[in-house]
Amino acid sequence: MESTENSIDLSPTLIVEDNGPMQQRLLRLLVELIGSDTQITTAGSIAAAKAHLDENAGGTALVDIGLPDGNGIELIAWLHEHRPQLTIVVISAYGDEETVLAALRAGAIGYLLKEREDIELSLALQSIQRGGAPIDPFVARRILTLLPAAPPASSTPGAPASDNDHALSDRETEILHLVARGYSNREIAEMIALSRFTIEGYTKTIYRKLAVGSRTAAVFEAKSRGWLH
Repeated sequence: MESTENSIDLSPTLIVEDNGPMQQRLLRLLVELIGSDTQITTAGSIAAAKAHLDENAGGTALVDIGLPDGNGIELIAWLHEHRPQLTIVVISAYGDEETVLAALRAGAIGYLLKEREDIELSLALQSIQRGGAPIDPFVARRILTLLPAAPPASSTPGAPASDNDHALSDRETEILHLVARGYSNREIAEMIALSRFTIEGYTKTIYRKLAVGSRTAAVFEAKSRGWLH
């Protein structure tokens, strides 16, 4: 039986998109996936998105990057700080590495491209619903090409260690490797004989040290620093 521990509620959903046809497309895909009684709100700007969300807002936000009153990444960072219960996923026409990494670091847990077929976007929405963190394969492949090769096994004798070399403890590194392999906090807790709340504490510390806001961003950031191979 599939675990629902990490499932994400797609209702209510806030669609932050200024293009009318794209708004309607996402509305249709969500209704087809969840049903006609789902709660869906649309906003065409950053200001409208903030106005729609109260302090206890939960559910999911699908956020475009190019908005008429600012950059969607700014909105993602604001939502991550002020509406932490909200799951944020980008859906955009922009797929360059800098934009993707900035969005993930700001707090998005997934990154989708508008150009994909309906079936592809629908599968990505289903992945979100199951607790996944979908990143468009084309985007992921481009980001992976930026990752450095594994560093040498030993450094130059006598060379001072940088602060980053010791940014994560051994336990935090162990947990981050398990996160990268797709295990949930509960599964990690069972594997290393710690409580789920202890694991959650470790993951929050990892996020802080890497200056990220999600599991996906933590893995990307750690790989970019050569900490995961």
